[in-house]
Amino acid sequence: MPQVTSSSRPFGALLSAMVTPFTPDGEVDLDAAVTLARHLVDAGHDGLVLNGTTGEAPTTHAPEKADLIAAVVEAVGDRAYVVAGAGSNDTLHAVRMAEQAAEAGAHGLLVVSPYYSRPSQAGIVAHVRAVLDAGDLPAMLYDVPGRAGVRLADATIDTLAADERVVAFKDATGDTVNAARGLARTGLAWYAGDDALLAQLLAVGAAGIVGVVTQAASGMFRAVIDAWDRGDVAAAQRGYLATLPVTDAVNGAGFQAVHVKAALEVLGLLPRRTVRLPYVPASDEEVDGIRSALRAAGLLDAALT
Repeated sequence: MPQVTSSSRPFGALLSAMVTPFTPDGEVDLDAAVTLARHLVDAGHDGLVLNGTTGEAPTTHAPEKADLIAAVVEAVGDRAYVVAGAGSNDTLHAVRMAEQAAEAGAHGLLVVSPYYSRPSQAGIVAHVRAVLDAGDLPAMLYDVPGRAGVRLADATIDTLAADERVVAFKDATGDTVNAARGLARTGLAWYAGDDALLAQLLAVGAAGIVGVVTQAASGMFRAVIDAWDRGDVAAAQRGYLATLPVTDAVNGAGFQAVHVKAALEVLGLLPRRTVRLPYVPASDEEVDGIRSALRAAGLLDAALT
C-alpha cells in the first residue's frame, strides 16, 4: 500500500470524496463502487475519500461503511490512498467508525468537527483525540463550518497539528487568507475542500484537493495540478478556468452528492443516480443542465469514445 507520511502530500494531490453507489432498491452497490474507484485512479487520482458527506455517510450503516472500505482498498489500495471518513456528532459513534475503518484497511482518516451540536473548541479537541486514539491512523482534519455549524479556531488547529498523527487539513471554509496563515504556521498538508478554490489554495502552498466535481472531471483537475507542479502558471490558470462551468453545474445548487451522481451517470461512470433520503435524485431537468455543462467542457464526448 502507499506509505503515508507527514510529507508535503501525505495522501497525494488529487482526491475525490467518492460517492457511494446504490442498487435500484437502495442497497450499497460494491461492484459499482469498485468500478468507479478503479476509473478514478486510472484517470489520475492518487487518493479517495470514502464515507464522507458526498458518500452519504449519514445514511449508510456501519457494516456498509466497512464493506465499502474493504472493497475499495482491495481494488486500488496498492495504487492510491484510501481515506475513510470518521465523522459524527456522537463521539462514541465516530470512535467506532475509526476502529472499523482501520480494521477494513483504510490508510487514513478524515475527521470532521462534530456537526449540529456545535461543541466548544475544547470539546472539538477532545472529540478529535478520541477518534485518533481509536483509529491510530494518519489523519486529515476537516473544517467545514457551513455544515458543521462551528469553525475550528486557529488555536484548536495548532493544538491538534501538534499530534504527529494529524498530517493534513481539508479546508472548506472559503477563507484563503487564513488558509495561507494556517499552512505556514502548522506545516500541515493543506487540501482545498472546495472544487472552485483549487487554484487559489495552490497559490498559497496547498498540497492539492479533496473534491467532488473532481470525480466527474478527473483529467481537468489533474491537468491543473500537473501544470502548477511544473511551474506553468498560465496553463494552470487556463485549466482552472475551464473547470468552473462544470463546478457551477454540479455544485451550484448546493446538493453536491445528488448532482455529482447525476454527472457520473451521464458520463457512464455510474449505472444510476440513486440516493437515500433525505436526498432525492436529480430531476430530468437538472440532469439536462449537467449534461450540457459536461458536453460544453468536452467531457461527455471523451467519456463516450
